[in-house]
Amino acid sequence: MKPELTLQLMDTHAGGDVSRIVTGGIDPLPGDTVRAQMEYLRDDADGLRRLLLEEPYGIPEMSVDLLVPATDPRAAAGYIIMEVMGYPIYSGSNTICTATAVLEAGIVPKQEGKQSFMLESPAGLVQIEATVHDGVVEAITCEGLPSYIDTYEASIEVPSVGHVIYSVAYSGGFYALVDARSLGFDLTIDEERRLAETAHDIVEAIKAERGFSHYTLGDVGPLPFLHFMGPVEHVAEGYYRSRSATYVHPGVICRSTTGTGTSARLALMHHQGLINPGDKLETVSLRQTGFIGELTSVGRQGEHQVVSNNITGKGYVIARSDIVINSDDPMVDCDSLHHILSSRHD
Repeated sequence: MKPELTLQLMDTHAGGDVSRIVTGGIDPLPGDTVRAQMEYLRDDADGLRRLLLEEPYGIPEMSVDLLVPATDPRAAAGYIIMEVMGYPIYSGSNTICTATAVLEAGIVPKQEGKQSFMLESPAGLVQIEATVHDGVVEAITCEGLPSYIDTYEASIEVPSVGHVIYSVAYSGGFYALVDARSLGFDLTIDEERRLAETAHDIVEAIKAERGFSHYTLGDVGPLPFLHFMGPVEHVAEGYYRSRSATYVHPGVICRSTTGTGTSARLALMHHQGLINPGDKLETVSLRQTGFIGELTSVGRQGEHQVVSNNITGKGYVIARSDIVINSDDPMVDCDSLHHILSSRHD
């Protein structure tokens, strides 16, 4: 292998969460679906995720999205999501960023006004609607995964926190949903570190007590996320707003409210009888960024009431670059990466 190789990147962000879109430098992956390609990357080539999320190239707060050819002819492109905790099958903020990158890279030509296309995620096809004004991608609306409440208002004793009431939703991952005011939080930026510490302790306590199983996917791993919920403000007919903060990893509160966190909140509000199909919820982060979730329909899957939803946000391109991979650098581990680099034989 050559001592120096490159990956082509487009760095983007939505709501403050940075998604590094890998646009070139990786060989086609085996697998007849994007989900199968994700599993190959996870099991046989995890070096790409670690390279771009760990020092010296990245930090845990980032995400990485690898563009791959779609396996479904209806989709313009496929994408595989990588985060510090692993390989989620879906993410709203990563989908917004990937859709923005696909447009900015010309994979899908921009059209003035509203345009629709599909992407293929590991969770399946995702409908995208983009709003373009004067050549600028002003908004992306993407389908959230069908979401449901697994557990409603359970309680747990957390040694460092005390008595905690929580609900659990599935929206692409399992989320513990906790009322922020009940724990003394106003969801302001100065609380960020304490929010992360509190969320970590609650998540670890719940994981130690129980696990969760999706009604079709089965065991998708231990509870990873917690979403702090602020008070709900009724802004207009069918439109609500709430401060929010999402914990995803020890020490990490997302800069955005997250798309899947917003979907989880929609499921809970519908379960509580607070919103109906057609209603919207704007979630506002510690940094005053936001996503808008819309509850589009309600159905039933076995014993679960499942809500379909859309998430709207804006992605920004913040860099286009080549990452230089020096295989003789002691800070770089190419053992689980070199076999998928497209220039390894040059």
